[in-house]
Amino acid sequence: MMSFFRLRLLFAAAAVAISHVVPSDGGPEVKPLLNAHAHNDYEHEHPLFDALEQGFTSVEADVYPVDGKLLVGHNRRDLKPARTLESLYLAPLAERVEKNGGHVFPQVARFFLLIDIKAEPQETYRILQQLLAKHANVFTSIEKDEIHPSAITVVLTGDRPKLDPNDKSLRYVGIDGRVSDLDSSVPVHFMPMISDSWRSQFHWNGSGEIPSAERAKLIDIVTKAHAAGRVVRFWDTPENENVWRELRAGGVDLLNTDQLSRLAKFLDSSAAPQHP
Repeated sequence: MMSFFRLRLLFAAAAVAISHVVPSDGGPEVKPLLNAHAHNDYEHEHPLFDALEQGFTSVEADVYPVDGKLLVGHNRRDLKPARTLESLYLAPLAERVEKNGGHVFPQVARFFLLIDIKAEPQETYRILQQLLAKHANVFTSIEKDEIHPSAITVVLTGDRPKLDPNDKSLRYVGIDGRVSDLDSSVPVHFMPMISDSWRSQFHWNGSGEIPSAERAKLIDIVTKAHAAGRVVRFWDTPENENVWRELRAGGVDLLNTDQLSRLAKFLDSSAAPQHP
C-alpha cells in the first residue's frame, strides 16, 4: 500500500506539472476583445496563448530570416532555432481555427496577425509566402483583386517589403500603412491598416485632458482611415487607462499593449461598445 508521505509527493509533483502546462486554446467562455492588440506578443511566457486566453484578437511577432526560416525575436541575439514563426504562431493558429470551425475563437471575430519584419524584407516575404501557403485555408488571400476572406488577416509592418499594389498574383498579406498614407488610393486589401507611433503624432501622455487640437487630429486620422475601410492602430502609446479611454472614444480600432491582463480588464469593464 502506498504511504501517505509518498501520496503527498505525487500530488505535489502533479501540481507543479500542471502549473507549467501551456495554456489551453480557450473555450466559449473566452470573450473576444475586438480592440485588443498584443504588441511584442512573443515576449510573454506563452507566446500567442497568453493573448488568446485574454481574448486578444490581434497579435504581433517580430521576425528575422535565418537559413530559410523565420525566427521570432526582437533582436538577433534573442533568436533561437526552435522559436520559429511556424511553431509559435502559424501552426497553433491553424490548429485552433480547425477546432473552432473556421475561426480563432468559438465566437466569430476578426483576427489580425501582424508580422514585424526586422531585416531583409524581400527575403522575409519570399519565405513567408511559402509558410502561409501551407495553411492557405486559414489566412485571407487576394488574387486578381478578389479577396478570399478567412479566419486570419496577416499584415506586414516594420521594414515592409516593396510590393506592387497592381500585382494580380496570389498574396496572403496586406501592408501596414502610416499616417502619411491616409490619402493613398491603393486598395484596402493591399493596405488594410494604418499604424503609426503615438509619440510621433501626439504629445499627450494621459495626464489631464487631451488637448483639443490633438483630439481633433486623432478623430481626423480615424475618420479618414475608416472612410477608406482601413483599421487604425498606434504603437508606443502610454500604458494608461486615460489614453485607452481616449483612443476608444476616438474610434481607434486596436489598442496596443504589452500588459495583456490590464488592457483586457479595461476593455471588459468599459461601457463603451467595441469597434467592429
